[in-house]
Amino acid sequence: MSYEGDLQPGAAFAAPASAPNRASSLGALARDLVALAKPRITALVLITTAGGIHLAHGVLTARRSVLALLGTTLAVAAANALNCWWERDLDRFMERTRGRPLPAGRLSPSVALAFGLALALVSVPVLWLGVNTATGALGLLALVSYVGLYTPLKTRSPLALWVGAVPGALPPLMGWTTVTGRAEAPGLVLFAVLFLWQLPHFLAIGVFRREEYARAGFKILPLVRSEPVVRAHIVGWTLALVAVSVLLTPLGVVGRGCLVASLALGAWFLAATLSGDRATTTDRWARGVFKVSLGYLTALFAVIALDAR
Repeated sequence: MSYEGDLQPGAAFAAPASAPNRASSLGALARDLVALAKPRITALVLITTAGGIHLAHGVLTARRSVLALLGTTLAVAAANALNCWWERDLDRFMERTRGRPLPAGRLSPSVALAFGLALALVSVPVLWLGVNTATGALGLLALVSYVGLYTPLKTRSPLALWVGAVPGALPPLMGWTTVTGRAEAPGLVLFAVLFLWQLPHFLAIGVFRREEYARAGFKILPLVRSEPVVRAHIVGWTLALVAVSVLLTPLGVVGRGCLVASLALGAWFLAATLSGDRATTTDRWARGVFKVSLGYLTALFAVIALDAR
């Protein structure tokens, strides 16, 4: 089904659609537009943004908090929709993306493009004028770097992983600047934690989905470097993540309990990355790292929120 509205032969003489059919079509359109925004990713971004707001010291009005979360939601949804529009022809080669509205043919590319641009045009002013200049600038940086740099770079270079990790890590810093109006050391640590976490997380995905990425024409590290090199990257970036995660305690944002928990969670994550030599298959090891990475991030942010000062 398409939403382009092109007339088919004989359509001018067809009976008008019934109200239930129109309602069904509008419902399907709404579901597909929501799917473009990737609601699960958007929800995760909102959680990390709220975490930055929760940890920051300062006075925050309810209005500014709501506008920050609203603007961030719109910006993330815009980036995701425009990413889906850009990669619509490549998504059909991957099992996890071929069912999306555009590769499945349920939605017109022009509708998706208009939807993404409209969200983008609304989101930045909401953050810039409704919250503050720092948060608006970070939102604009996230949007432009994700759509304008990361998305086209994915088919050209494995460096896309590091470029894409920047907008993915900005939301907690945006939460911090929502309260303080400037990027301070604790907010930058939150940014670094999320930046470093994405590297082993997405490298693991690239390992067990490398054949799909190859079919789609993406240039990811597991396709251009040897398996030992990729494993070394995953272990190395995980070590860096553990080292950075403990910095919130000396900065006075969290207590010693969080320090202990960060080290324990980091040891768990690191153990998963080092277990590869004993794994039955590389894919099984990579899937294990991927699952542990999700549990690690969820538990770490929960501990940080509970131990916040």
